[in-house]
Amino acid sequence: MKVTQAQILQWLQVFADKIEQNKEYLTELDAAIGDADHGINMQRGWKKISSQLPTLVDKDIGSILKTVSMTLISSVGGASGPLYGTWFLRASAAVAGKQELTESDILELLQAGLAGVLQRGKAELGDKTMVDVLSPAVVKFGEVVGEGNNICQALQQAVTVAEHGMKETIPMLARKGRASYLGERSRGHQDPGATSAYFMLQSLLVVVEETQ
Repeated sequence: MKVTQAQILQWLQVFADKIEQNKEYLTELDAAIGDADHGINMQRGWKKISSQLPTLVDKDIGSILKTVSMTLISSVGGASGPLYGTWFLRASAAVAGKQELTESDILELLQAGLAGVLQRGKAELGDKTMVDVLSPAVVKFGEVVGEGNNICQALQQAVTVAEHGMKETIPMLARKGRASYLGERSRGHQDPGATSAYFMLQSLLVVVEETQ
């Protein structure tokens, strides 16, 4: 199976809607261990992206994702803008010029996005960040595709792993960002960046499952 350019646009809209619906939840999570602005910042950026999507219908997937990157970097404050902007920028380069994506294309997209976040944020697995969602999800997607399964099957397992990674941030000690200043008080709270990263992968799965 393949993911089409139209599905990529649909994914971005579904994710934008998910952020809109959960902006207060994300802000509450961030209020406990951060600046209480993750939901607000993400909503601002994704509302702008949502308004741009109709102008991208004739663009290739790489160009679409690059536009998303530039919008996030320019309009989202805090760490979220640079990190998500970098994710989409690296992802766009991995699929430049393509109108549809195979299993291997999606894997390269996910791997490139993760590599960008790792380089930009300097976080590692276990630091209580979006990496705790993205890293195991990418590994699982690669494993499932490597066993001969299709994109939907791989995403289903990757999103299950991503949800587990998100919940696993609750007992963790934060080692990066504003949350790290809290020391032991950062334990017991789910990381907001990990949560929005889970929403991003979950939104892609929703779109892909609709075509099964």
